[in-house]
Amino acid sequence: MMKRFKVWSYKEGDQPLVHDGPVNDIYGIEGQFIDELENVMGARFRASQPEEAHAFFLPFSVANIVHYIYKPITSPADFNRARLHRIFNDYVDVVARKYPLWNQSNGADHFMVSCHDWAPDVPGSKPEFFKDFIRGLCNANTSEGFKPNIDFSIPEINIPKGKLKPPFMGQNPENRTILAFFAGRAHGYIREILFSYWKGKDKDIQVYDNLTKGQNYHELIGHSKFCLCPSGYEVASPREVEAIYSGCVPVVISDNYSLPFNDVLDWSKFSVAIPVKQISEIKKILQEIPHDKYLQMHKNVMKVRRHFMVNRPAQPFDVFHMILHSVWLRRLNIKLPS
Repeated sequence: MMKRFKVWSYKEGDQPLVHDGPVNDIYGIEGQFIDELENVMGARFRASQPEEAHAFFLPFSVANIVHYIYKPITSPADFNRARLHRIFNDYVDVVARKYPLWNQSNGADHFMVSCHDWAPDVPGSKPEFFKDFIRGLCNANTSEGFKPNIDFSIPEINIPKGKLKPPFMGQNPENRTILAFFAGRAHGYIREILFSYWKGKDKDIQVYDNLTKGQNYHELIGHSKFCLCPSGYEVASPREVEAIYSGCVPVVISDNYSLPFNDVLDWSKFSVAIPVKQISEIKKILQEIPHDKYLQMHKNVMKVRRHFMVNRPAQPFDVFHMILHSVWLRRLNIKLPS
């Protein structure tokens, strides 16, 4: 891939809906990827002409569309996706009329990248027309139309303002005195179940909805062996990446979540999956993991950290390269009509 893969990013459209996006917080990967691909990565991946490209990027930002076209949202009717569909459909229509590229593959070599909760709905007005279109999504919910053989899951990364990653406060395994940790709001039914069993009830399974004055979130992660990563309102959460950054073994608690980059990353080697129905058994499950196995999982977490890192400029094997590799794999899976 590093030697051959070329991507054409369409030039059509104007900021802020196209060629722009947020660069911080949980939707920040949109703007970071758009800017990196269009302005930084240079000759390595960016095709100079569309005819040279193996894949084609639609550089629009779902987060910016929602921000500039929808807000303020004042009633349930404002959540209707019609305006989002219209902007996306119009953009595809423009590039399909100007270039033969979309029609050659029925969109099977075209892709988008977004972490916004509405991103899975982008092609919703014409599902048959967009059935082969590749979506890079954080909200990779297989019960809501995510197709792992076509779409690819990307990590939700909470990018701090003015920085690319949180402070590293991870301790060596022998200094991690907390068995499992979670702090966050009761967003969604999974976290409500988690709180009902564990909030403030066990010194080994430390679950908080709010930290008290003097408690440091990243320090607590750094002192924990396992970090609980329950889904919120959507399947994706920044908890997995926060855990990995700090050397804490993620405990994924979710239904129907296709984990990031699982084409090439074996999550069973560096995380624990606990079904929602077994939330009451978290302590028992984690305590039964042999210490040697935990040490190996911690070692593997430290190995895969680089694949979730946001670097500017991008560096080999980081999150930008993982995104492009996911597209590369799907590009190899399609056959253009002769």
